[in-house]
Amino acid sequence: MEPGYPSEMLHGSEHNDHDEDVTSWVSVCPRGLWRIQQKRNGRWSQEIVSPSEDDATSSYSPRLGSLCQVRVRLKAYMDAAHSEVSENGDKKPDQSLTEVTDAEATAFPRCQDSVLQVPLGDWITLRLGEGQCDITETCVEGMRAGEKCEILISPVENGPDDENTSICATVELKAFTHGKESWEMSPGDKWEWVKSHKERGGVKFRLGDVWGAADSYSRALKLLITLYGHIREAEKKGQQQDAEEHTDTDSGDTSQCVPSENEFKTTKAELHSNLSLCQLKLNQPERAKASAAKATQLEPGGAKSWYRLGQACQMVNELEEAKQAFRKLLELQPESSAALKALKNIANKEKETNTQLGLRLSKMFS
Repeated sequence: MEPGYPSEMLHGSEHNDHDEDVTSWVSVCPRGLWRIQQKRNGRWSQEIVSPSEDDATSSYSPRLGSLCQVRVRLKAYMDAAHSEVSENGDKKPDQSLTEVTDAEATAFPRCQDSVLQVPLGDWITLRLGEGQCDITETCVEGMRAGEKCEILISPVENGPDDENTSICATVELKAFTHGKESWEMSPGDKWEWVKSHKERGGVKFRLGDVWGAADSYSRALKLLITLYGHIREAEKKGQQQDAEEHTDTDSGDTSQCVPSENEFKTTKAELHSNLSLCQLKLNQPERAKASAAKATQLEPGGAKSWYRLGQACQMVNELEEAKQAFRKLLELQPESSAALKALKNIANKEKETNTQLGLRLSKMFS
């Protein structure tokens, strides 16, 4: 994630076939941030045989773009199902890799009231990296085909209504298709992922999933930053136009389609600006200020970015900086009622502060 956004994974000990591997991190869902503890046991990987069609899937973990067959069950239901299997014999599910390859990602909406964000108890197909369910995706990133793990989920900040809300569940990875690490992807593939994350962020925001939107914008920025070197090189060599002309649009090959330097800057500015709006709504004014400032540096003509910068500065009581931001907005949009109203509010607040200061000084010297 973008530095400063609290969703970085804390890596645990190296996986061992006989020892438990405990990992912890902070994950995001529509209801906010949750702390995850994942317990893996290498012996579980022997319960389901890896696909014989491609033994490589048992030697490494899913990567970006991998289609993963996953099942998530609450611990209580998992224990009951395990007892039923023990009575009826150990029935191992069909694990054909062809079945995964031919499948499409399971479509289901993100729900404000759900932490796990996936249908419970059913085998579903997730495309790793899309951010549909941050908790489940992060779990399977380090798992192998046929492996099972147990997770304990608890709120990052316990409020009066958050007592006893910890959730214990199991995540099973049945099989998966090949994916790529970000450094293995072509510039065109990265650009497609950036646009996809940006679009998903907009959809999530409009649905009220502010945490999810911020996560999508952060994912897009993380990938976009790695494109800068490719874009500069293409611009310097004058090969940008040639790359676009030689793209086989009929076959859908977008591996050579990368943005121009101007499009790169505009997209990056929009992502920082959108992230700033999310951070404002999540009451993270310092982060919102930093994101909006980056947006204004990249795109000085972005009116929304100046307004969000002004809002963030107001929230941290940096009134001079807020006035500068709103005045810049008025230069771009002279009739902006939002900027005029904000400047009027700041003037009233400064007048009130000066009056109170005068009263205190008069008492000190009276």
